[in-house]
Amino acid sequence: MTVRAAMASALLAFLAGGEVAAAAADCSPARLDLRGEGLHQSFVVELADDAAERAQGLMQRDRLDADRGMFFVYETSRRATFWMKDTLIPLDMIFADDRGVVTHIHANAVPLDETPIDGGAGVRFVLEINGGLAARLGIVPGVELRHPAIPAATAAWPCD
Repeated sequence: MTVRAAMASALLAFLAGGEVAAAAADCSPARLDLRGEGLHQSFVVELADDAAERAQGLMQRDRLDADRGMFFVYETSRRATFWMKDTLIPLDMIFADDRGVVTHIHANAVPLDETPIDGGAGVRFVLEINGGLAARLGIVPGVELRHPAIPAATAAWPCD
């Protein structure tokens, strides 16, 4: 096994161990859960739910732990466009609709790139995680998100 393969295997084992504990816990503003075919995953998230927090995002950070992310919450659905200006690490951007269902993934956004990244129309939530992690974990369109910021009345996977 190569060093790279061993590191990837260790990362996935670490993340899988966190999912078991998180699955047993109640919803928390500090955690976002994902589920889909063969996928049960949780991330510790920072919430970006106002204009200033969304504008700052993950800029000027030189690292992001594998079990961490930033969860962007908008008041209403919209066409969400991001860029990587002043962002130093590659990111996966996971776009979701009003129900918390993933509609689009932009993988491996390039650090410092000012090219607009269009998540499409109807976006209400965006999860940013380390670049390449969405593909490794199997996060694809149709995956459901669970978080207290997703209104229970419309959520595909509401908090209980």
